[in-house]
Amino acid sequence: MKKTVLREYAKLIVRRGVNVQKGQEVLIRAGLDQPEFVAMVVEEAYKAKAKKVTVQWNYQPLDKLHYRYRTLKTLGAVEEWEKAREEHYCETLPCRIYLESDDPDGLKGINMEKMAKARQMQYPILKPYRDRRENKDQWCIAAVPGAAWAKKVFPGMRTSTAMEKLWEAILTTSRVTEDPVKAWDAHNADLQGRCDYLNSLHIRSLHYTADNGTDLTVGMIPEAVWCGGGETSLQGIFFNPNIPTEECFISPMRGQAEGIVYASKPLSYRGQLIENFSVRFENGKVVEVKAEKGEELLKTMVSMDEGAAYLGECALVPQKSPISESGLLFYNTLFDENAACHLALGMGFADTIRDFQNKTLEECRALGVNDSMIHEDFMIGCDSMNIDAICEDGKVVPIFRGGNWAF
Repeated sequence: MKKTVLREYAKLIVRRGVNVQKGQEVLIRAGLDQPEFVAMVVEEAYKAKAKKVTVQWNYQPLDKLHYRYRTLKTLGAVEEWEKAREEHYCETLPCRIYLESDDPDGLKGINMEKMAKARQMQYPILKPYRDRRENKDQWCIAAVPGAAWAKKVFPGMRTSTAMEKLWEAILTTSRVTEDPVKAWDAHNADLQGRCDYLNSLHIRSLHYTADNGTDLTVGMIPEAVWCGGGETSLQGIFFNPNIPTEECFISPMRGQAEGIVYASKPLSYRGQLIENFSVRFENGKVVEVKAEKGEELLKTMVSMDEGAAYLGECALVPQKSPISESGLLFYNTLFDENAACHLALGMGFADTIRDFQNKTLEECRALGVNDSMIHEDFMIGCDSMNIDAICEDGKVVPIFRGGNWAF
C-alpha cells in the first residue's frame, strides 16, 4: 500500500477520529502487526500539537501464556501502579486510539472461565475510574491488517496478497479517498440528517422481523435520542469514535425486549468465534441462547454480570452501505456491525440521553440506560429484515424494508 495513502489514513484517525487538540495527551493501543503505520499515527498526533503520545502494544500469544500460567488471584488483581495509571487518565483525559488487527481465532483454546472470572474480579476496582471518564474524553477505534486476520478474510491467498487486499478493504470502507476529511464531513452530515428524522418520530418501540425467524420488539427510553457519526465530548470536542461507521444508534429501555432474534453474521468475542446463533428475550432479559459454534462462550458472555443479559444498543445500518456491498465477512465487529443492523448486549450509552450534559451518569442510567462490564455488538440485519417504529401517538412508521431504509 502506498505510504501517501496510509499517511492520509493516519491523518484521518488523528484529525477526524479523536480530533487531537493542542496540549492533549494521546494513548494508542495496537498489536505488533503494523509498527510503521503506528509510527505514522504517532507523528500525526504530534503534528496536531499533542503534548505526549504513548503506545501500548499487545500480542495475543502473550495473553494466552498469561492465562495459562498465572493464578486467578494474580490475573484478577489490580496493582497500585495500575490504579495510579487509571487516576492519571482521569486527570489528563488522553485521546484514546485503538488500532485493531487481531486474529479472530487468536485466543482459541484459552481458559474462558478463568478469563471471565479475572475480568469480574478487576471490574469493581476499575469501574469507578471509567465512570469518571465517561463521555469526557475522545476515542477512536480503527483497524490495520494483521497477517492471520488477512488470511481469515482472504483464505487461499498468499499472506502478502491477503494483507494488501485487507488494506484495500479497510481504506475503501473507511472512506480514505483523495480528501478523506471532506468525505467524512459529508458522511457525518448524512447520518445526522437520518438521526434528525428518527428523532422527529418520537419512537416508543421498534419491531424487528425477518424470514430467518427474527421477531423482536424493543422498547425505547422516552428521553433518548438517535445518534450517528461523530459526537461531542463533555469538553466540547467533536470526534468520530468509529472509523468506519454507518450506523444510527440509540440506547433502548432496559427491561423492555420481547421475542427472538437470529444473528446474521459470526461474532468474534475475546478472540474466539460464535456462529449461527439466536438470542431470546423475556421482560428485557436474555432467557435462552443457542449457537451452532461457541454456545458455551455465548452463555459465558451473557452471564458476565447482571447487565450483560440486557440490551445496551439498537443500531440501524442499511444493506446498501460500503461494507455490506463489499461482500466481505471481516470477522471483526468494527466492520461487520457496520454492514448490518445490530444490537448490543451490555452497557448502554449515557450520551444518547437528551441533555445528558446536564445530568449525572447515575441519572442517565436511572432513566433506563443499561450498565454492564461488557458491550458486545452482534449483527442481525439481512435482506429480508423489516423494522417498524411504534410512535408516541400510536402511529406505525416503516423504518426498514428489505434490509434498507424505508425513507
